[in-house]
Amino acid sequence: MATVHSLKKVIQTSLGKADADLIIRNAAVLNVFTEQFEQKDIAIKDGLIAAVCASASASVSGENDAFDCCCANRSPALRVANSHGQGDLPPNAVRGRFHGVEEIDASGKAVVPGFIDGHMHLESSLVSPKQYCKSVVPHGTTAIIADPHEISNVLGKIGFSYILEATRGLPLDIYLMVPSCVPATPFDESGATIAPEDIAQLLALPNVLGLAEMMDFPGVLGCHHSVLEKLALAQNAGKIIDGHAPGLSGKDLNAYIAAGVRSDHECSTAEEAMEKISLGQWVMIREGTACKNLLNLLSLFEKPWSDRCMLVTDDKHPGDLMREGHIDHIIRKAIAHGADPVRAYKMASYNASLYFGLSQNGAISPGYQADFVILDDIRSVKIHSVYKKGKRIDAAIDDCIDALNGTNPYALQVCDTIHIPEITEEDFTLKKTQEKIIGLVPGEILTTDEGFASEIDVANGICKVAVIERHHNTGHMGVAFLKGYGLKKGAVATSVAHDSHNVIVAGASERDMAFAVSQIKRMQGGMVVVADGTVKAELALPIAGLMCDLDAESAEWQLTKAKAAARELGVSTDIDPFMTLSFSSLAVIPRLRLTTKGVVEVGDSHATLL
Repeated sequence: MATVHSLKKVIQTSLGKADADLIIRNAAVLNVFTEQFEQKDIAIKDGLIAAVCASASASVSGENDAFDCCCANRSPALRVANSHGQGDLPPNAVRGRFHGVEEIDASGKAVVPGFIDGHMHLESSLVSPKQYCKSVVPHGTTAIIADPHEISNVLGKIGFSYILEATRGLPLDIYLMVPSCVPATPFDESGATIAPEDIAQLLALPNVLGLAEMMDFPGVLGCHHSVLEKLALAQNAGKIIDGHAPGLSGKDLNAYIAAGVRSDHECSTAEEAMEKISLGQWVMIREGTACKNLLNLLSLFEKPWSDRCMLVTDDKHPGDLMREGHIDHIIRKAIAHGADPVRAYKMASYNASLYFGLSQNGAISPGYQADFVILDDIRSVKIHSVYKKGKRIDAAIDDCIDALNGTNPYALQVCDTIHIPEITEEDFTLKKTQEKIIGLVPGEILTTDEGFASEIDVANGICKVAVIERHHNTGHMGVAFLKGYGLKKGAVATSVAHDSHNVIVAGASERDMAFAVSQIKRMQGGMVVVADGTVKAELALPIAGLMCDLDAESAEWQLTKAKAAARELGVSTDIDPFMTLSFSSLAVIPRLRLTTKGVVEVGDSHATLL
């Protein structure tokens, strides 16, 4: 919070009348306003950028030299000197107009704004928020906008409050959006409900930016009273409203946007994205674990589309965060496929801050928060160091987070959430002579209608799938068939089943399906692979059946074993064994989904229980 005293200190630093806390000299600094790299010095005071001025050593060609230097990998090690002359430079070797308590010569390096993930779900990382923070900060992420609708579907406001407390004090700006669809559709049986009166309360909390993805677009188009009430509450509170409307077009899209929905992260083609941008929406280009839309949307990195786009992960497992990175991975992949680097970095930072109204984030400019990334190389996004409010945070991120004190008052309430009766193989018997076959699409969460089947047929790639209500011990179960999953033996089960997070199990054997469900109950949530009545691999997720408190490396080790076990049983290599399965129950994505009530057919503007 600004005070007269804090403003005075920053202004005096900007004028050169007071020492900066930190000065970055001779860097190729990304100017998101002019869209070019410029050779500059950066002065930082009390976590804010006080000044950005031309470097004393800037050449005549300035910006191009700095940019070319970074791209050519001419990256000498950073040298540090403070006001006492410590470091490998003489006391005044890098001094210009400003003095700093600490000074860094960043010659040959670039400085870009810290990366912002504009839409993600912390629960999908499978680890607690503090462990997630440890995973993404070293990759240059300094802010995320999280939608905790996964845990909210399990525990309602208690789940939301758990996330709010769990993110408090972390060296990462974590903003929340209030879940708009708990439950996601009338066909879901969630553990709790977030009603309009709850949304009104949650929108008023600190760090809450708006209403999260409005997945119930049929409810919007059908003018359902409760849906419109939620939209009106957000608009009247002056809050942003995120969207979720795959394939919506024409008059239906016009109506959806007219209701106040300002973004979409479900575009799978450039044509779809361009129509939405042309009608005023922002498009979130998604590249996560299950959904990878970047390559289909590369043309959006061109003007004028790039000005209305940001980069998001949505759902990403810990292993992918470790192997690929976070937002840095999306930038790297975009540049490798021909995207303009300047636009890619701007879309990874400033655009999200502009959309969400984060007036102090996303730029390296006076008065902005000093969140930035120092790069050894622009094109490969080789990260040297990450700064948050002017302090380097990547080098000692573990110690920084582990030093945080305090317990979460909601910790006990988010455990013990698996309430299901004893399940036997007979429970998976069809109630009809035949049932729908849900077809999976590699690399997408869209599904296809593959007709009907009456029994498991692994020779033709057909296994059985069931969704079991796990919140209120009702015993409700929907049963259908799955094609494209590849399972030839055993069963795979998880309590991560979007969005109501009931237990979903796919199997080549009803007996193994029942055994897999019993193991989920034993662990109080998680992921398991079984065959012939034996557990092949598992990952326990006792926090709401969605997360664990393991570090990312440990969680990934167990998850990797589970995925490998699933593939040994035949699960296709182009299908994520758990992420793709979990989306098979999300009844807001075309074409067929399975809920505890049965198969749901999702159309462009309607959904029907078959």
